[in-house]
Amino acid sequence: MYKYYPQKLTKLLLLIVCIFLLGACKREKAKEVPESKVMKGTFYLDLYEEGEIEAINSTNITSPNISWRYGNLKITQIIKDGKEVQTGDTMIVFDPSEVKKGVVDAESRLQMNMAELEKLMAQQQSDLEELKADYEITRISQQISKIRFESANYEANIKKKEIQLNLEKANIALDRAKEQIDNRIKIQKEEIKQKNLSIDQDKARLKEANETLTKLFLISPSPGIAIINRNWSTGNKFQVGDQCWSGFPLVQLPDLSKLRANVKINEVDISKISKGLKVEIKPDAFSDSVFSGEVTAVANLAVNKDEKSKIKVFPVEIMINETDEKLLPGLSVSCRIILGKIENAIFVPLEAVHSEGDINYVFKKSSSEYKKTIVEIGASNADFIVITKGLTETDKVALNDPFAKDEKKDDKKPETLNEK
Repeated sequence: MYKYYPQKLTKLLLLIVCIFLLGACKREKAKEVPESKVMKGTFYLDLYEEGEIEAINSTNITSPNISWRYGNLKITQIIKDGKEVQTGDTMIVFDPSEVKKGVVDAESRLQMNMAELEKLMAQQQSDLEELKADYEITRISQQISKIRFESANYEANIKKKEIQLNLEKANIALDRAKEQIDNRIKIQKEEIKQKNLSIDQDKARLKEANETLTKLFLISPSPGIAIINRNWSTGNKFQVGDQCWSGFPLVQLPDLSKLRANVKINEVDISKISKGLKVEIKPDAFSDSVFSGEVTAVANLAVNKDEKSKIKVFPVEIMINETDEKLLPGLSVSCRIILGKIENAIFVPLEAVHSEGDINYVFKKSSSEYKKTIVEIGASNADFIVITKGLTETDKVALNDPFAKDEKKDDKKPETLNEK
């Protein structure tokens, strides 16, 4: 019995090893190589740039011009960004508290000045009547002196001279009384004029306050989509609680029938851009939608890409041919500018071409194997490259090196095993 034990043990060990190797073979998967068919057709030379949609024609809703005495404009209500509005809809409301206070103050001053005017006119009337009474008394005295002078023919010369002097004195008093009345009337007219000027100023200020009160409600002049502008102070779009200056553009009502995309081209690529180039426009928010356009303007002067960057770019305008409810001002878009095309070109994906020095090659599929094949290349775009020699449209190529060895990483460290 014991003489067969080593032989049975050996067979058992061999069986275990075979089972282990068989399982390992089953778990090992054949290496898969991604491949692509060689393509033939129209090859487009293009340039991709990010841009933003803008309306060519737009109505700006600006903050009202109000007097400094009412303080700053503070937003208490604002329409939702991107909301559709109709003519007459309220878009923005500003805090009216300071203006209402101005209305009350103007009304109070006006009422006070009106009362003062009425009191002034009554006082002037009383003063004028008193002067007229004094004038009448003076006139009567002058008449009496005149009568005495006319009846003094039989009086002594000294008495006659006295009567004459009294008449002259009465004449002077009468002239003075009349002059006082005339002067008083002039003064009263000037006082009334000054008071009326104050009243007119109060009326104008009250009118201004009431008109300002209505200006605090910004109304839509036409239907459209409300696009809220950015606040220079915060960098965000205007919202409730923000303060702004008179005449500042707050909301745009764009004409959605004519839109354009504004892009900024790097100074290295600007020489490739010219008017009339065709463009494919894809909104970032709706990547399944593609619209067509055309380059309509290329800037002659470069600008900084942004405030913090020294990179120079050239603004380029692209007219969008179609209109769609998805196309709204401010929307980010990806623009594919078609620089040119090559007819009947042979081309493959960029990742299919490898280089060693000046030599370019691909791994062309032959039966079930791949063969390293030297090729000559031509123009390229963001995705493909033209093959001028070495491939035909019936070939297939690998998208990576099928002979490259996989780098196996041993994640099991002794420390980890020991910890387990």
